[in-house]
Amino acid sequence: MKKLFFIIAILSVSLSFSQAFTGSGDNKFQVGANFQDGGTGLFVSYDFGIGENISLGLSSNYVLGLDNNIDANFDHRFDLRARFNANLGNVINIDENFDIYPGLSVGLKNFGGHLGARYFFTDGFGIFTELNTPFAKYKTEDLTPQEELHNQFSLNIGAVFNL
Repeated sequence: MKKLFFIIAILSVSLSFSQAFTGSGDNKFQVGANFQDGGTGLFVSYDFGIGENISLGLSSNYVLGLDNNIDANFDHRFDLRARFNANLGNVINIDENFDIYPGLSVGLKNFGGHLGARYFFTDGFGIFTELNTPFAKYKTEDLTPQEELHNQFSLNIGAVFNL
């Protein structure tokens, strides 16, 4: 019984120490919900660390639920983006399990920016949130409600995993 208690204690202590961003070679996968005016959907992203505080990645959104007045096909519902992040968790030094990351993205719909935060409960699992906004839309005339999807402020929230 003492051995079992000792093993559980060692595992729980070793699992309680995690780091939000480890630098070059770090891999993060995020999956969650996307909220924007006109619809809600699914968000996924993958980020790969290329330096002490820099990561590159891909993200994608797909709007599942639309407001009744919007009739959107696949190309309006789907967006894919290449992204650049400046991972500032170790610079701000709030907690080694916390990372804040401003970034830029180039997508199928626009050029934009995001501000995200991650908190890890264990070495492999945490939660995240991201605020996204477009800086430059590819279509400059007035947008239809379908075209406004992914061309406006949005919020993503979900789970993050270290790979």
